[in-house]
Amino acid sequence: MIWQSSTSLAIQQLDRSTPVLLPIAATEQHGPHLPSGTDRLIAEYFCQLLEPELKNHVLILPVVAVGCSNHHMEFAGTLTVSHKTFINYVTEILDSVARQGFTNIVIFNSHGGNLGAGQVILERFGNTHPDCRVVFATWWMIAADELSQITETGPGGVGHACEFETSLIHVIAPDLVKRELIRPGENVDTFEWAEADMLRGPGASLYRPMKRMTSNGVYGDPTKASPVKGKAIASAVVNALKKIILDLQASECHVSSYDQL
Repeated sequence: MIWQSSTSLAIQQLDRSTPVLLPIAATEQHGPHLPSGTDRLIAEYFCQLLEPELKNHVLILPVVAVGCSNHHMEFAGTLTVSHKTFINYVTEILDSVARQGFTNIVIFNSHGGNLGAGQVILERFGNTHPDCRVVFATWWMIAADELSQITETGPGGVGHACEFETSLIHVIAPDLVKRELIRPGENVDTFEWAEADMLRGPGASLYRPMKRMTSNGVYGDPTKASPVKGKAIASAVVNALKKIILDLQASECHVSSYDQL
């Protein structure tokens, strides 16, 4: 179910164990070839695929479209809010959900810059709402094993406006992909212990604004992107997200999650 498309009565009649999903994204530069709304488009697309499969087993909130993107502000097209503002805004949305009696909440993230704030939200909300279960899930992390079988670009190949994101936008909004401007990212090397991308976490985190990571705003290699990969990525992510949601609900209902469908 989609929150903003549902009536008050329809939401009132839902079982309060129904998981509520809040997509959080960003509006920021994605190199010369992808739109600034890439993260929002991706989050919404996954939700659009998920909703008809789960129907009344999930309630999807409106996406939070502007996130923590201060590290991209040297590139035109980027919007950002402070960590404090973002944490407070998202937490207050979740407070509204909890006040209506829902006990299972999934924050579904599509932007790396939201990771730090997301952990704070998870701990703050979880501590103040002990009767709720809250999950923070980032799309490329929940399906990392499957995605590692899809990528062809190796270490540093999937980071930003990369093979993965470009493949997804090829499927979601192909007219918005500037194909003639697709170029490999101008990745700037750093300490070996701080090297990372979507699938490979660093041993230790080193802060670098995006301009110091890549001069053209692309981190990774979008030249290896394709619609076929985009569909495979979407399938892997939606399946992983579906399992999280059904497991949350099933553990309260004491039945097998997949038997509910």
